[in-house]
Amino acid sequence: MSLRSCFTVVIALLGAGASSFGLAQMDHGAHGTPAPKSATAEGVMEHGTVKKVDKAGGKVSIAHEAQKGGMPAMTMIYKIKDMTVLDKLQVGQKIRFATASSDSTTVVRVEPAK
Repeated sequence: MSLRSCFTVVIALLGAGASSFGLAQMDHGAHGTPAPKSATAEGVMEHGTVKKVDKAGGKVSIAHEAQKGGMPAMTMIYKIKDMTVLDKLQVGQKIRFATASSDSTTVVRVEPAK
């Protein structure tokens, strides 16, 4: 078995063990109740400027302002969840956007900045 294969197996086992442990520690009395507000599918709306649109790659480069979570202003490449959004974005456009709370590199919502 190659070193890469061994590494993959170890990572998979660690992930399975961690998720099993988390389930064992979960309060099962909450089944059937709505998720708390903090467990939403998207994060906070941030402000940015579209720098590049890559329709073939399903990505967009956004120069974002300093974010509320403490990330400084910078330009980042994001994946787009809904590819139809790429047809509506233009370089230089000011936008508000939200990323998935589980994956801060995937944009799940975009709207023009006001």
